[in-house]
Amino acid sequence: MAAADRGATRIADRVVAKIAAQAAREALPGGPGAPPQATVTVHHDIARVRVSLELAYPGDLAAQCAAVRRRVVRRVEECAQMSVPEVDIDIEHLHSAHTRTAAGRDRRLR
Repeated sequence: MAAADRGATRIADRVVAKIAAQAAREALPGGPGAPPQATVTVHHDIARVRVSLELAYPGDLAAQCAAVRRRVVRRVEECAQMSVPEVDIDIEHLHSAHTRTAAGRDRRLR
């Protein structure tokens, strides 16, 4: 029986979003604050990804975002066999080592 006659496999958007969020965590090991969150829209074999995350500051924000984009694209392509033409990144908060409170927690920069 030909593969086309056996059916199709569909990967839910939320599953691809979990792959993307995990990839973002891997790209920023030991990152500050809350773990990255991802939302994904899948159309056929194309995934458009939006990642919300917190970054360390001071630091090269563009380089950190580029690392996240590369990792997300690679992992979604590997795990879900989907093309990822864009990864939008929302930087929700910046965390600085200079703004630590006495309790050792970061205050969020706005």
